[in-house]
Amino acid sequence: MREINEFITNQTGLSVNIQHKILISLLIVILLSVIRLVILRIVWRQTRTVKIRYQWRRNLSFIIPFTGIVLISAVWIHAFEEFGTFLGLFTAGIAIALKDPLTNLAGWFFILVRKPFTVGDRIQVGPHTGDVIDIRSFQFTILEIGNWVDADQSTGRIIHLPNGKVFLEPQANFSTGFEYIWNETKVVVTFESNWEKAKSFLEKIIQDYSKDVHLKAKKEIHEASKNYLIYYKHLTPIVYIKVIDFGVCLTIRYLCNPRQRRGSENIIWQEILKAFNKEADIQFAYPTTRFYKASEEMETPPSNH
Repeated sequence: MREINEFITNQTGLSVNIQHKILISLLIVILLSVIRLVILRIVWRQTRTVKIRYQWRRNLSFIIPFTGIVLISAVWIHAFEEFGTFLGLFTAGIAIALKDPLTNLAGWFFILVRKPFTVGDRIQVGPHTGDVIDIRSFQFTILEIGNWVDADQSTGRIIHLPNGKVFLEPQANFSTGFEYIWNETKVVVTFESNWEKAKSFLEKIIQDYSKDVHLKAKKEIHEASKNYLIYYKHLTPIVYIKVIDFGVCLTIRYLCNPRQRRGSENIIWQEILKAFNKEADIQFAYPTTRFYKASEEMETPPSNH
């Protein structure tokens, strides 16, 4: 070995100390390359998810070069002989390189401990709404509802969201704490219609549909109040009256399960159509423009266009 060192020194002029540092640097590069290949091979065997493979490959592309720079610098720069300094810089570099994965792990821990949602809950995170179908270390998965479907029903699309979203986006939970939501259905009748009769029909329809829902909701609110400041004075369905541009708007407000929202509207509208169809003095209103001529007598009814 000494003869080899002397030969290299004679041929290149490099000292034995420099030769050792070069050799150690090459060994570091080879070792890190082998570690990268081994890790990627393990990941490729464990998962077929393109996204996860991409994240590992991307993270390693930062971690391996940074680790190599730190280790090789420790060989060549005397300042890195202080182990504490080296360890601090190395740890800081790892934290920077693994920022997203570490944030996702922290989000996963937050989800497990704080439980803003669990598997089976219907939630909204940012613009995405759906039912939680899986929670893993780095991401949670929802089965999307809404979007191009004009109702709270599944689109069939699965969305994977990083766990770090719980720190960046507001989350709305439709299931935990209080199982019911307030839903409203608007019915507009003409000014000439008997709106009082229409209101009585709507009150009967929604009361028949809701039945004992408010009693169940009252029990759930009592349980939810142990953890949240939830208070409702009235839980029974109600019909509100409001005058709008082209008629009298009757708004039905009632409690329903979030997964039964479209079904409840379907049932209620069928009953409304059946009830109003039998009444000659109740007519649905739609946007119209009315013209009045000053020369016409007050008894002459205005024309609709």
